[in-house]
Amino acid sequence: MDTRPIGVFDSGLGGLTAVRELRQLLPSENIIRSILPFENIIYFGDTARVPYGGRSAEILLKYARQDVRFLRSHDIKAILVACGTVSTTALPQLRQESDIPILGVVEPACRRAAAVTRNRRVGLIATAASVRSGAYQRSLRQLDPDIAVTAKACPLFVPLVENGRFRRGDVVIETVAREYLEPLRREGLDTLILGCTHYPLLTDIIGDIMGPGVTLINTGEEAAWELKRTLRGLDLLAPEGPAGRATLCASDQPEQFGVMASYFLGESLTRPVQPVDIDRY
Repeated sequence: MDTRPIGVFDSGLGGLTAVRELRQLLPSENIIRSILPFENIIYFGDTARVPYGGRSAEILLKYARQDVRFLRSHDIKAILVACGTVSTTALPQLRQESDIPILGVVEPACRRAAAVTRNRRVGLIATAASVRSGAYQRSLRQLDPDIAVTAKACPLFVPLVENGRFRRGDVVIETVAREYLEPLRREGLDTLILGCTHYPLLTDIIGDIMGPGVTLINTGEEAAWELKRTLRGLDLLAPEGPAGRATLCASDQPEQFGVMASYFLGESLTRPVQPVDIDRY
């Protein structure tokens, strides 16, 4: 057992979809059904430098190292890289440099996709950097060489979601989504990986376009389950007791971050978001 917190980071708000899976409650029955209900979480959103998706591999590694150093200053026991871009470009290096578990979102999502696809036609939507890295594609083909992967970069999704454009009926996000997704829909996919943790906020819109026959894979949810399995295997789970707390931190505009964070988490915030000067790390 280990009561130290878990560190989670992303370029902005998107990684909170993973935190939501870790913490979520079932209010109508007041039953905790979260994946890791007793864990304390330190979340860092690098809002000063969002989005990460168009950055070079060198800059992404620099940013990721700073994010990790900030989280390590809180005596954490593990890190979830709740960012598809960093997971596909910098994760091996981060793991080499760390003496605590560091998990990404790629492998868990790909395992789930390979398990549920029926026709072996899997789609991927992600940032440009993630698609360019080929990490999701390689992971899927290692799991099943017969899987055909169709990947599409969706660079406008993250800035639109960060600015609150993720609801059904929003003409802007629906128009952009249709432009990105119509070519994928025509490929006959039966499974689509949402390869960025911002994208689960677009599940309704994406589902409307892709249709009911396409299973959507939530990378944040799959990574949360992987984190639980890892902590259990290393005897690092927190003991049962009061529900864990989430401390939210951001590198720019913490007040605005807090307003949007409530949508991502599906709950009201009880404490202000802490500002972070990430250049110190």
